Amino acid sequence: MKRTDRSRAQILDAADAAFRQSGFDGTSVEEIATRAGLTRKTVYNLFRSKEDIALSLIARAEAADTGYRARIAANEDAVALMEMVLIDSAHWCIANPALARLALAPRERPSAHPPPDRPSFQGLVRDTVVLGQQQGRIRQDEPAGFMALILLAVYGQAMLSALPGATVSEAEIRKIVRLVVEGIGAGN
Repeated sequence: MKRTDRSRAQILDAADAAFRQSGFDGTSVEEIATRAGLTRKTVYNLFRSKEDIALSLIARAEAADTGYRARIAANEDAVALMEMVLIDSAHWCIANPALARLALAPRERPSAHPPPDRPSFQGLVRDTVVLGQQQGRIRQDEPAGFMALILLAVYGQAMLSALPGATVSEAEIRKIVRLVVEGIGAGN
C-alpha cells in the first residue's frame, strides 16, 4: 500500500472512531489527525474538509456490497434481498448515527442515476429493483432508478425519524419494502 493510501486509511479509521465516540459535530479535524498519528496539514492535504472525510467513510461503507452483488448474480429472491439490504443498512445507521444523518440527508439531492464512478447504496438498491423486475416481483412499468429513489426516500425518512431514539425494527423495514413494492393504491 502506498504511503498516501495508508495515510488516507489511517485518517478514515481515526475519523470513524471519533465520530462514533463524539459524533460528527463533536469531532474536530485536529482530533482526527491526532488519533491517526498524523498532522492536521496531512489530513487537509488528503481531504478538503471534515465533511469530505465523512463522505469518504460513507463511500467506504457503500463499497462493501460484494456479498449482496453475489446474491443478485445468483438470482436470489429480490424482495427478500431488498429487505436484507435495508435491514443491514438500518443496523449500520443505528451504529453510526452521525454518518447516517449525512448519508440520509445529503446536501446534494440524489439523481435518478447513481454515481457511475464508485459503488453506491443507491446503485445497489436500483440493481436489486432491476432483479425484482426481471423476476416479475416488482412492477416493470417504471424505471428501476426512479423506483429505487422512491424506496430510499421512504426508508431514509423512516431512518431519520428513528435515529434520535435508535429504534427501528426489522418488521418495520419489511413493511416499508412491502408497501413500496405492492404500492399504496388499488391496482387496475
